[in-house]
Amino acid sequence: MRATWGLTAAATVTVGALLAGCTSTSSRDAPAASDGTSRTAADDRPFVVEEITELDEPWAMTFLPDGRALVTGKGGGLTLRTTDGGLTDVAGVPDVEDAGQGGLGDVVAAPDFASTGTVYLSWAEAGDGGSGAAVGRATLVDDGASARLEGLSVVWRQRPKVSGNGHYGHRLAFSPDGQHLFVSSGERQKMAPAQDLGSSLGKIVRLRPDGTAAEGNPFADRGEVASEVWSYGHRNPLGLAFDADGNLWSSEMGPQGGDELNRVREGANYGWPEVSDGSQYGGGEIPDHAEGDGYEAPKASWNPSISPGSLMIYDGAEFPAWQGDAFLGALSGEALVRVDLDGTEAAKADQWDLGQRVREVEQAPDGTIWLLTDEGQVLRLVAR
Repeated sequence: MRATWGLTAAATVTVGALLAGCTSTSSRDAPAASDGTSRTAADDRPFVVEEITELDEPWAMTFLPDGRALVTGKGGGLTLRTTDGGLTDVAGVPDVEDAGQGGLGDVVAAPDFASTGTVYLSWAEAGDGGSGAAVGRATLVDDGASARLEGLSVVWRQRPKVSGNGHYGHRLAFSPDGQHLFVSSGERQKMAPAQDLGSSLGKIVRLRPDGTAAEGNPFADRGEVASEVWSYGHRNPLGLAFDADGNLWSSEMGPQGGDELNRVREGANYGWPEVSDGSQYGGGEIPDHAEGDGYEAPKASWNPSISPGSLMIYDGAEFPAWQGDAFLGALSGEALVRVDLDGTEAAKADQWDLGQRVREVEQAPDGTIWLLTDEGQVLRLVAR
């Protein structure tokens, strides 16, 4: 299939117009929230939203070095946007376990994409014991009339596979030097494995590009699964990004409240399920993060929940005042959230209500900000 990925008939709309049909407006015009996040009136927002197109269950997006873009669909589709705005369905995508939160997940270009055409994908797969996340790599081939993945091979799998279909995590990020692939691995709603170094559930792992455990990992001497682990005690880390200084950051869904933005440190334990700034669903209490408890506290947290589904750290020219800031897509919060990063510290800044579940936030080569929503929209933010 090839279609045009240009502006829809709606063309360009202001944020105020986009929000006109939203039913919940209680926080939209408030100058500030009790948690310190600024919420700006619609007419004062510094961007305009362009509706680009609609896709089937878009989940993740990446711009390629040559200006093309890839978008995954939760149900298993992969779409290539060509440099002229055309759309092509990509063949050769792996079979996915499309159930609950599972399906086709993240997509990133390899550091050597310009010479090899290699891309990495993550997805939920079925197997003995249930399901789990997998990561694979393949060569993207585009002959101008069709596109396909060639030579797809699995390089990493969550261990063990378990029942259920939640909290896969499976976000991908390469280190700035291109030598290491980081994968966020959710605890699959099983809680306790997040503290077990013999399981890859509830971890962020550090791998070589071929998927093997990287040398120098903090628990390498324990062998097996532990040799992959970079950090642990995570719940459902659905965002993963490096800043310009090489710090790794992760956005993580908490339970009932307690969503987190974490600076990911080598060997650190982020506490789940022993501590959290939120509570269990149904009202069960969890001890809050506290100084001296032995766990790494988040740099920012949200209670009530915003349900962060993605993370991007901005370095573009379209919005120069935001360079170095983190952007989170909020699912239950139906918003785009900006966090001011200052070295290894973070402070909540803006929360722009969009009236849609924001699944993905991505920066284009020209510095515009692109959003994917669970309602299927592809949106572009340009400076007002």
